[in-house]
Amino acid sequence: MKIKLDENLSGRPDADILKAACGGKRFLITQDLDFSDTRRFAPGTHAGLLLLRLREPGSLALAAAMASVAGDIDGWQGCFVVATENKVRVKRP
Repeated sequence: MKIKLDENLSGRPDADILKAACGGKRFLITQDLDFSDTRRFAPGTHAGLLLLRLREPGSLALAAAMASVAGDIDGWQGCFVVATENKVRVKRP
C-alpha cells in the first residue's frame, strides 16, 4: 500500500480529495464526516473509502484504529467502510 502525504490536499474541497484518490485508483482513508454521505460517495464509484469514527482524538488513537483494520483494506476495494473502536460496517457495491 502506497501512502501519499505530500499532495497538498489539506483543506481542499471534498470533491478535489476524492478526485485525487480516484485518479490514482487509491483507497481513501479519512475522518472527515462529509464523506459519510453514501449518496454522494456510493460504493463502487471509487476505489474504496474508509471513514474512521474515533471517540478519542489524536495520533495514537488514529494509529491504533489503522492498525486494527489494516489487514482488511485489500478486501474493501470499491466499498464504503465505517470503522469505530468497536465495530466495522462495510457497504459493498
